[in-house]
Order: sequence, then structure tokens, then C-alpha cells
Amino acid sequence: MAKIKSNQANEPVWSEVNVRSHLPQELKVLNEIAHNLWWVWDYEAKELFASIDRQLWSKTEHNPVMLLQNLSYTRLEEITKDAKLMANIDAVYKKFKAYMAEPLSTTIPSVAYFSMEYGLTNVLKIYSGGLGVLAGDYIKEASDIRADLTAVGFLYRYGYFTQTLSMDGQQIANYEAQRFDQLPIEQVLDEDNKPLILEIPYNLFTVYAQVWVVNVGRIKLYLLDTDLDQNSEWDRSITAQLYGGDNENRLKQEYLLGVGGILMLNRLGIKKQVYHCNEGHAALINAQRLADYIQNDGLDFNQALEVVRASALYTCHTPVPAGHDYFEEPLFQKYMGHFPEKLGITWQDLIDMGRANPGSNEKFSMSVFALNTCQEANGVSYLHGEVSKKMFAPVWKGYFAAESHVGYVTNGVHMPTWAASEWRKCYEKYFSGDFYTDQSNPKIWEQIYNVPDEEVWEVRTTLKNRLVKYIHESFKDNWLKNQGDPSKVVSVLEKINPNALLIGFGRRFATYKRAHLLFTDLDRLAKIVNDPHYPVQFIFTGKAHPADGGGQGLIKYIVEVSRRPEFLGKIIFLENYDMRLAKRLISGVDIWLNTPTRPLEASGTSGEKAEMNGVLNFSVLDGWWYEGYREGAGWALTEKRTYENQQFQDQLDAATIYSMLENKIIPLYYAKNSKGYSPEWIQYIKNSIAQIAPHYTTKRMFDDYIARFYQKLADRSKRLATNKFAQAKSLAEIKANVAANWDKIEVSAIDYRRNPLQGAEVGETLTAHIVIDKHNLQADPGLEIVRVHLDAVTNQETIQVHPATLTKTEGSKLFFTIEIKPDQSGTFKYALRLYPNIPDLPHRMDFAYVKWITL
Repeated sequence: MAKIKSNQANEPVWSEVNVRSHLPQELKVLNEIAHNLWWVWDYEAKELFASIDRQLWSKTEHNPVMLLQNLSYTRLEEITKDAKLMANIDAVYKKFKAYMAEPLSTTIPSVAYFSMEYGLTNVLKIYSGGLGVLAGDYIKEASDIRADLTAVGFLYRYGYFTQTLSMDGQQIANYEAQRFDQLPIEQVLDEDNKPLILEIPYNLFTVYAQVWVVNVGRIKLYLLDTDLDQNSEWDRSITAQLYGGDNENRLKQEYLLGVGGILMLNRLGIKKQVYHCNEGHAALINAQRLADYIQNDGLDFNQALEVVRASALYTCHTPVPAGHDYFEEPLFQKYMGHFPEKLGITWQDLIDMGRANPGSNEKFSMSVFALNTCQEANGVSYLHGEVSKKMFAPVWKGYFAAESHVGYVTNGVHMPTWAASEWRKCYEKYFSGDFYTDQSNPKIWEQIYNVPDEEVWEVRTTLKNRLVKYIHESFKDNWLKNQGDPSKVVSVLEKINPNALLIGFGRRFATYKRAHLLFTDLDRLAKIVNDPHYPVQFIFTGKAHPADGGGQGLIKYIVEVSRRPEFLGKIIFLENYDMRLAKRLISGVDIWLNTPTRPLEASGTSGEKAEMNGVLNFSVLDGWWYEGYREGAGWALTEKRTYENQQFQDQLDAATIYSMLENKIIPLYYAKNSKGYSPEWIQYIKNSIAQIAPHYTTKRMFDDYIARFYQKLADRSKRLATNKFAQAKSLAEIKANVAANWDKIEVSAIDYRRNPLQGAEVGETLTAHIVIDKHNLQADPGLEIVRVHLDAVTNQETIQVHPATLTKTEGSKLFFTIEIKPDQSGTFKYALRLYPNIPDLPHRMDFAYVKWITL
């Protein structure tokens, strides 16, 4: 007889049932608010969600969609019976509906805005750092000023990585999948009420994308998502990670953003006056726009290019050529090989549009393509604009960098998002009623001087205590897991002192940011942080790109230093720098430290966020701080280099930081009165809020984009499109004639009776007569003398341009006279420059034909 087994079971086959809360009818307005990111910058709405269930609000990381999905039936019943809470829900909802009911402005040009990333809230992980947060702030501001703007980006399944640290301080990148059903997004449906599926024709194959929409106040942000069964595994991963994969995946992403983004807007019936590329990632929008004008409006390539360029803007955020996207020709042809046929041009024509030197074997540059297909381009601060002029000068060979049309708009921050609610309440109490609609008005901000010092200090103390509490609550468990010795973790937490001078440093850990600078002289740093009478603590945070070994090494080094006995609890590294941590940090420290290598900080916005919260900046005069610094409202390291050797420069800058801390900043902070604060420090805070903050809001930034770029693009593109593109066609015809005849122009005569060895005297008038035969050129050429002077002391090159006067015309011959009067002594280089004088051009770089003539 066989023994009977005492147990037997097969493996269970589990079915998943997702049980969510069902909101009663009277609470459905909460779901409507939760699915519009207006709540992100309305502190009353955020407080409303928090009051519904504070523990669950914290557990869901302030995600109102998840909060509502996970409310218990009992809690839902309690809410509906709580008259005070229901009244608050009603008040917030009425405020939201009133905001949404205001019509879009008809005076601001309409804009289509394209960006690879958007930092709107930590809940929606489609950003990595400054570029994305800037884009997010910008479209929030567009909502506030009622601009007719539509934004386009990607919905990443994994977004950017979550950072943890190993026991030895090594960065660990964790990619966590987003649950789209838990996010404040909605799927776009087609005419049959089914998910809209977009077909994007790549070369030789098709990629399918579904479309999601994020309601950002009054603005729609459309996000493309390729994680679909219709796609191959290779193509599903296009939108898997932000900046993930190899160079080929990057090209596939940029094709999807540019070509796919325009096809999506076409499918949705959205047309705008201005098309704005936020970085070169989006440059291929203009390839598809060209194809559309050629296919739909019967234009040829050159005519379509006039129309496309006249309505396009390229914003560069990168200060060095290596930071731009380049693609080898075979790879680029793999994905763009079908476009020449669409555009009616040759492959060589297309590939050369992405080369600073057409006809060479250079890689295809997205930035150069953007410059060649956008009428306007800009950097993101004054200094970065100047750097960009030099960086892009090779694209327009006949002109000097100083003559470039490349402009700038200094970045700003969305004040309602980044100012802590305590500061906003203070501003609302003391500032004029139209404050939010007139944020860039310095006169309004000057009212900060009317706020009692005690009140300013109370706000600052509240925010410092909140930061310390946040660190205790958010990092204790992770530190216990990763740092091994529980007693050290407890010691660190106990030593974090809200009464100390807190200095914050938070940004992407790239080597040029010089996070290591503070640690150049550890003995001197130890004396600073261990003074028992004047305690100072440094809080660091930031992520390094997973491929950036140097940046990861810096993080590891700082963590190692922070664990040394003399720095324990005095130097702290907080992991996983995201928008939640950023807001706590930039409002909770006393000083925001920034030490980039000059001039590699394109703009930087974290210091601007600090300004909105009475936090003082201590930074190198680079990026925005070059413009923003005011004496008595922060501290600065000079923008000038003393040494070419970077190591020597780092040592000097470090010594300067230590000296300023020891002799200026720490004594100022601790010059406290009987009420426990330093009146001089409060004056610095008031100066910074009054004199700096109003100039670095996204309100001022958006106003600048309208005044410097959007309006002129909208006006000119409208003129070119009028009467079936008559002016665009005419302009294309004139340019074609110039291109065909430019090399045939001749200099018939030059009358300049002066021996070059004789020189000239200051104040003497020099005269030359030149005769130019333009032959079959339709447009008259312009003539000017260009004078270049190199200052022997400063080594700065200055360019002066003196136009010639057209005195008469005989047939195809033009007679010019030039008179110049030297106004300074020295050695000068000079030459005559011919250019096509076409009145309808927006600037010379639009058609950079040049012929140099020697006098």
C-alpha cells in the first residue's frame, strides 16, 4: 500500500484586481482639480489635498490622483459630512474655475513649444534637471498670462533615474516605471472615442505613438508615448527613458519629437504663429514643416524655407560645442534618407544644412540645422548670448561674432511655484493687489522694505526648521540602510542645527560645476564648520549622469568627506535631488552657493528660486548672476580669470570663498541683536528681494520673448504668407538670383590715393571711391568698410563697420564713396565687404553672402 501524501498543491494563478476609491458625486470636483497641474502652484489647493488625509498625502509623495484613488470608503463618508472641509473644497473649486474661465490673450502671438523634458512636479517624472524645470516653469507662466501656447514632449515610462547611494557613497541609478493611471494626465481620444494612435513614418518603417495630455492651468502639454504593442521592442523603448540609450536611440527620440510632434499637431488641427525649439533636440520640427508647406501649399523648397524660418525660434542652453547633438552621416541617413524626396532637394543639400562647413565630412549638427531653419536664435543669459555668438560664428563665415543676430533672454523662474507659501502670504499682505499679474515690476517688490524685520526673520526661521524636519523625516530610513552605523546616522541627524548658518549647494554633478571647490583645503574648512560660537553647515545634493564617471566620483568624494569625524553632521549630502527636495532646500538654507567654471554656466535657475525665498546667493559671476548681482544683496566671485591653468584658478577661488565666509558672511550673519537676528542680514535679504527678484521671474522672461522674438516672428511670417505667400516667393526668387550671380560681381575701379605705409592721423578724413559692376544681380549689393582693432592691453578685438554711400548708378555699375575719420590711435586691419542689400531680410545672417575686397 502506497503512503498517502500529507499535502499537495499546484502553483496559484493570480489575477490582479485594482480596487480604487469611488468618489461620491459631490467630491468629483476634486478629481477635476487633481487632473490639472494648477494645484502645483496654488498653495490653497495643495493644502486642501493635504487636509483630506495628511498621512496618505505624504505617502503618495503629494500626488492628488493617487490620494483620491486610495481614500478609504470611511474617509470619503467623513469628508462629505465635514461641513468645513466641504466648504473649503467648494471655495478652491470656484477659484480654479474662475482662473480657467478667463479667455486666452489675443495680443500675445500663439506659440507651439517643443522640449525633450518638462519639470512641472515631482509627481510627473518627465524631467532630469534645469532644462526641464525651466520648460515647466515657462508653460506655467504661459498659463498665468493667458498665452495661447501648446507644448509638446514625451511621456517616459521610466523618466529619469531615482538616485540612491551605496554604503561607500557610490551613486546608484534606479529606473522605476511610472504607472500612467496614477498620474495627473489624460489620454487623448480620436473621433470614435478611442485612444488616438499616431503613425510616424520613419525611413523604411513606421512608429506608432499614443498621445497623452497634461493640463497645466490653461495650457495643454501633449506627450507622445511609443510603449505600444504595435511597435517592435526596439521602437517601444524610444520613450522609455529620458536621455537613455545610445546615440541612435537619441536620434530616434529627436525624430519623434520633431517630425512626430508636428504630425501630432496636424492631426489635432493645431496651428500656431511661432514654433519654438527649446534646445536643438526639437530641430527636426522644421524638416516636417518644410515638407508640409511643399506638399500642402505647392511651394518649392526655397519658398517653404522662407515661410518656415520666419516663424521659428531656436533657444540654445548649451555653452560649449561638445554639448550639442551630432550624428554621423550614415546614421542620419538611416532615419532621414527619405526626406530629400519630400523636400525636392538632394541628400547633399539636406546633410549640409546641419554642417557649419557645407561639403565637408562633418557630423550632422542638430543645432546648426536649427540655426539654418530658424530666423531667430538666443542664449539664456547675457553672457551665454555672447558665448553663443562666438560658438555659432562659423555658420556665417562673412561676419564676426559681434555682428551675429543671436540674442538672449535670461531665464527666470515661476515665482508662484518656487516661493514658499509663507513668503507668498507675506507678499500678498504687503504688496499691491496686482502683484501676481505684474511680477516683473520692481516698484511692487520695493514694498518688502515695509515688512518688519521680525516678520522677515520669522518666515526665514520657519522655513529653516521645516527643512530640518524634512531631512529628518525623509532621509533617516535610507541613511540607516546605507550608512551602516546607526549611531552615526543618529549623530548626523542630531547635529543638523536650524540655528546654524546653512549653506546649500544643489545641481547636476557635472565637473564644470566644481562641487569639489569647497574641499580644496580641508583643514581650513574644518575650522569654519567647527567654530562652537558661529556654527556653519553645508548641505549638498545633486545627481550625476549615469555615464558621467567624473560627476559620480565627486559625489562619492563629498560623501566620504562628510563621514570624517570633523565633518560629521556639518557637511551633509542629500540623495535623489528632485523638485520636492529642491523647493525645501532653496527656501530653507540661508545661502545658495554656486561655483561653476567661467563661462560654462549658461544661466542657472536654482539661485533665482532662492531669491524668491529671501535666500542670499554666493556665486561666481557667471550665467544669470553676472546680471543679477547687486552689492549688499549677496556675494560674488569675479567673472575674470586670473590663471589659465584651471587647477591654479580653482585654488584661488577656493581661498576666496573661505576668506569671504570668514571675514564677511559669517560675521554678518552672527551680528545678532537682542531679538536673535542680525539686522544687517535682514537688510541683505530685503535688498535681494527688492533689487534682484523682480528681474528673474518667468513673467519678465516671457515678456522678453514676446518683445525680442515672438512678435517680430509673428508679424514677419504673416507678411510672407499673405496673398498666397507672394512675398516669400519673391524673396526666394531674389535669393536664387543672388546665388546664381554672386561670383560674377566685379570691382571695376578703386580710387584710394594713399600709400599704406604713410598711415593716418586721428581726426583725419580718409576717402575712397569704389565702382562695382553687379552684372545680372537683381538686388543691389551693399558696400561697407570693416575695421578691426586689437587692444594690446586687454587683448579684446573690436569691430567697427562704416557703410559706403551710393552716389550714382550707371547701368549695372554702382558708384560708392566711403569716408572714415579715425577716432583713436593704434594699428587697425580693414577691408571692404560686399553683401546683398535685400530690404526684406530680418538680418544679414538670414542670407550670409559676402565678398571681401582689399583696398
